[in-house]
Amino acid sequence: MAESDIPKRRAAQAHRLKRLHSAAAQAPRGGAADALVDCGWGRLIFAHTFESDEKLAEALRAEGPDRRDIAFYVRDPHVLLAHAPQELFLDPSHTYRLDLSTYRAASRRRKGFQVRRLSTRSDAEAVNAIYAQRRMVPVPPDFFWSARDGRTLTVLVAEDDETGEILGSVMGVDHARGFDDPERGSSLWCLAVAPQAPHAGVGESLLRRLAEHFKARGAGFMDLSVMHDNDQAIALYEKLGFRRVPVFAVKRRNVINEKLYTGPAADEALNPYARLIVDEARRRGIMVEMIDAEGGLFRLTQGGRSVRCRESLTDLTTAVSLSICDDKRATRRVVEAAGVRVPALLKEDSAEARADFLARHGSVVVKPARGEQGRGVAVGLTDADEVEAAVAAARAHCADVVVEECFEGQDLRLVVIDYRVVAAALRRPARVVGDGRTSVRDLIAVQSRRRAAATGGESRIPLDEETERCLRAAGYGLDDVPDVGAEITVRKTANLHTGGTIHDVTAETHPALIEAAVKAARAIEIPVTGIDLMVKSPRAPEHVFIEANERPGLANHEPQPTAERFVDLLFPLSMPQAARAAQRKGKSV
Repeated sequence: MAESDIPKRRAAQAHRLKRLHSAAAQAPRGGAADALVDCGWGRLIFAHTFESDEKLAEALRAEGPDRRDIAFYVRDPHVLLAHAPQELFLDPSHTYRLDLSTYRAASRRRKGFQVRRLSTRSDAEAVNAIYAQRRMVPVPPDFFWSARDGRTLTVLVAEDDETGEILGSVMGVDHARGFDDPERGSSLWCLAVAPQAPHAGVGESLLRRLAEHFKARGAGFMDLSVMHDNDQAIALYEKLGFRRVPVFAVKRRNVINEKLYTGPAADEALNPYARLIVDEARRRGIMVEMIDAEGGLFRLTQGGRSVRCRESLTDLTTAVSLSICDDKRATRRVVEAAGVRVPALLKEDSAEARADFLARHGSVVVKPARGEQGRGVAVGLTDADEVEAAVAAARAHCADVVVEECFEGQDLRLVVIDYRVVAAALRRPARVVGDGRTSVRDLIAVQSRRRAAATGGESRIPLDEETERCLRAAGYGLDDVPDVGAEITVRKTANLHTGGTIHDVTAETHPALIEAAVKAARAIEIPVTGIDLMVKSPRAPEHVFIEANERPGLANHEPQPTAERFVDLLFPLSMPQAARAAQRKGKSV
């Protein structure tokens, strides 16, 4: 080391030491001893109120099953960890603080939704559904309900003005009421926005409303903890005036926290669809061998049984069944022969025949005979020139093109495993909602980022000719600025990979639709499949068959137990005895 570098090095060391010593100053002091608050998902443990690290370690060891306790404001994490190094770990999150004395509310409120307090049991159930989608720890609905009038916890929800759907939620903790905090602090937890939320700014609005709520109560600051690599969330917090403070959190080593303390997994390249299955298999003690993580290819082995999987496609699906699903014309013929209703099909391949077919049915669908993820599919075509353009676009994906009548309705995906419907969900096309100041192009970009973040990059809204066609049909261009509340469907297809959203309707699906899905799966003789129907309503029997997917994305249907039923099929002996008995009883009926 050069002699001239020594003063610089000493200065850097002094700066680091100064920051470390300031950590204790950033944590609030005083208040009740050994303070903690039950938040439903676990306990928020105010570490700085504990008289010793030994007692704090004991409190963390007392964590309940399936809960996630957090020790916050830990002054000396290295000392705490030394008391239970095999049980505790330093959470890899940053702490950010908003000074409420200088915080200013937004000059304009977002339109299209409202933020209010959680007030009903259905609110609590909707919040838990969002938690499940975001891989967060659920809260017992009874806890939400019992805590709704409490003064320590505040739970806010964002509700769509038109549909009444819960779009997001946030939880706040009032430290003054929680442990008589002399600094009158507060903290924000569990900020979550539904992946299918059509409005921009839901998370920001929830955050702002909570900050205003605590400021009105006289709180001095609001803290939050965010994963160190969550760049999108950190950018939002810094935009709103949050500043990072050197405050630490410690958690207990458990299954919920496992990915936080084990480091990057060797199979990190797995997409969400493969990872869901791999995680379920590992929970049951089934050996997982990675063959090609990037391609979602792995082998599951237990005892003398071994099954190769590519996401939900396995050795159990025959090449014949796979080829039937691959060719949409063959799929139609097979399921139609089994008595499942299919839309009218044009068998001739000419512009004149297509024009006549369009005149008879008024609206048509064009799609490549082979293909997936909605590529090359155009729906709701009413103009002959548009039909010809769609045929040319579909031929870029497959030389053979299917032209069918368009059945007006909703897109319903039913996941069939072992010839039982495990999940049913409406798939809605990508849409954006105007705010009076943002262009359609930017609204699409915001929604696309949200969809990508929620699906591990699997769902994005493409800016292509089909999107522009849908916008033209709605009277918009990419650079137009829609009025406040204007709802614009930017794709006609509801595929997840083109930005579509998924809404669980398993509990309300009509028996006739379930019967049609099972009948189609049996006709194809495929043990795991996603059957797509167009329906008038999930609660009504009217439908037509659209297609069968040989590799359905099981991760799209939480909280339904798709991965559990999938692994049950592959390894029946890994099922709990009670589940095996229930399955045998169901099959004998």
